[in-house]
Amino acid sequence: MSEPAEATWERLQETVKNIRSESANVIVGQDEIIEQLLTSLLCKGHCLLVGVPGLAKTLLVSTVAKILGLHFQRIQFTPDLMPTDIVGSEILQTGQQGERNFKYVPGPIFANLILADEINRTPPKTQAALLEAMQEKQVTVAGKSRRLDEPFTVFATQNPIEHEGTYPLPEAQLDRFFFQLNIGYPTLDEEGEIVRRTIGHKLTEPATLLDATKVIELQEATVDVPLPNSVIQFILKLVHSTRPDSEHATADVKNYVSYGAGPRASQCLARAARALAMLRGNSSASEDEVRAVAQPVLRHRIIPNYNATGEGIGADEIITRLIKSL
Repeated sequence: MSEPAEATWERLQETVKNIRSESANVIVGQDEIIEQLLTSLLCKGHCLLVGVPGLAKTLLVSTVAKILGLHFQRIQFTPDLMPTDIVGSEILQTGQQGERNFKYVPGPIFANLILADEINRTPPKTQAALLEAMQEKQVTVAGKSRRLDEPFTVFATQNPIEHEGTYPLPEAQLDRFFFQLNIGYPTLDEEGEIVRRTIGHKLTEPATLLDATKVIELQEATVDVPLPNSVIQFILKLVHSTRPDSEHATADVKNYVSYGAGPRASQCLARAARALAMLRGNSSASEDEVRAVAQPVLRHRIIPNYNATGEGIGADEIITRLIKSL
């Protein structure tokens, strides 16, 4: 590295260290989830957070937004939510001279970080409006397209317990999410610390360390992290191994998988490996980073078959066995 490059790298590492430290002041535990959220955000990817109620998913996302200095909006998805409630609409206004014209009123989608709470609670028409914004980084209202401000990231939540009255996302729409993060219960010690922190007079407020411009700089910096050809080959072999009809498929995959991951999984693994390497202070991406992000990248892109369902084997276990076999 040249001297300026080394100085830039050290500054980035100091920034990452401060973000982790500030997050820990508010969020108890969940270090791995925070790391994965930051990885997704640095890759300009969207996350699906799956967890039972009360695991601080909203607090987690709002804390990250506050620390990074991003404009944050939370949208509660309900069965009666309409696309215009998200993207905005045109309203008829009357001027001082009696003239009448339409004025566009932006919806909550115009923010840097969106929390789509319980995305499976709203009908497919409204889900599609959000997913268009996620994919195209724009919304279309009354035939006119409007660009969304960068950075733009959506973190959507789902409750895995109750499925009555929900509208599950089709596989093609799930594939739009960069990561699926499964949030588990805290440990006994962590839950004790949560209770101690939340029964006082005032909750800890995170400090703002960055702004939208500096977050974009971090996103651009991840592209410069080297990705050796050997790591690319490892990624390709891993993804091809998830496909039952591939020559690289293992016996488990052929027995338990209906459909494997597509090319977007390979792209996400490559991008995530570079971002995670930067977050961990490594000068180059390696197979270790690929293994670390394999579960969140692949778990919603692999469809287990009836054999797996009958034996109680889920996508996570299939991926774990697959990684061990490589």
